[in-house]
Amino acid sequence: MSAPTASQHPAARLVGTVLDEYEMVIERGKIAEFARATGSRSPEYFGDDAPIPPTFLVTSSFWAPEGDDALVQRLGLDLPRVLHGGQEFSFPGRLPRAGDRLTVRLTVESVTEKAGRRGGNMTFIVLLTRYLAPDGVVVAESRATTIERGAAS
Repeated sequence: MSAPTASQHPAARLVGTVLDEYEMVIERGKIAEFARATGSRSPEYFGDDAPIPPTFLVTSSFWAPEGDDALVQRLGLDLPRVLHGGQEFSFPGRLPRAGDRLTVRLTVESVTEKAGRRGGNMTFIVLLTRYLAPDGVVVAESRATTIERGAAS
């Protein structure tokens, strides 16, 4: 496979651009629902001052005013060719907790292409989501890699 190159994909023009910014209020009940849905029985997720499970912030997209369809369109993605390439979360301090109000800021961090094994190029789009406390301090970050498979040549 060849090394990543600069992409001609429509998303490449959006690198560094804030695609969306909105507020997310972390609700105690939603923490409990998420914990149950992911099979956690840890009592810490069911109290008044519950911390979020580490992957809980993936639900922040439900707070986005325009929704996922608008994001797909803005990025110029051909949805039948899209794969989820992975996601990671980092927390520089304590985990956000029930009652916290966070500003969610989504940007395109990078867009690269690689030759696919079955022909065509694959485009890798890394979306960086920062979660900020009311004072502007970043309390969490998420990097999600979206892969758009190219057409076989």
